[in-house]
Amino acid sequence: MIEITPLRETDRQAWQPLAVGYNAFYERVLADADYDRTWRRLMEGEEIHGLAARLDSRVVGFAHYLFHVSIWFDDVCYLADLFVDETVRGQGTARALIEAVAVVARSKGCPRFYWQTKQDNVRARALYDKVARFAGFIRYDHPMV
Repeated sequence: MIEITPLRETDRQAWQPLAVGYNAFYERVLADADYDRTWRRLMEGEEIHGLAARLDSRVVGFAHYLFHVSIWFDDVCYLADLFVDETVRGQGTARALIEAVAVVARSKGCPRFYWQTKQDNVRARALYDKVARFAGFIRYDHPMV
């Protein structure tokens, strides 16, 4: 049975390898200080929030999300990061995390809950196509250096 809870201080040791795996998927290598800063912000729970997926009390996945104003709405919810340990994929963990964030977003009255993924993330997109609607947008990143 998958249990979804807020991330807890005691989850740091289980969270970091998953976070490293998430960033490796997106071909990013981050310094320990980046993980420290992110963990501190997650634990503060003011700007960014985190949920843990637990299977037999073991953290096997996470969802990081935030709320922000948009031009037309006061608060929208953005699912920034979603990751599940490869050994337990296909058991409903990602879906449970998405639905748990959706519950929080609904409770805040958010009119929109959204996320993005790489175009070639075929496995994740198979799930996303079942739980959400592809809006057809393409993202561009302008170089900042």
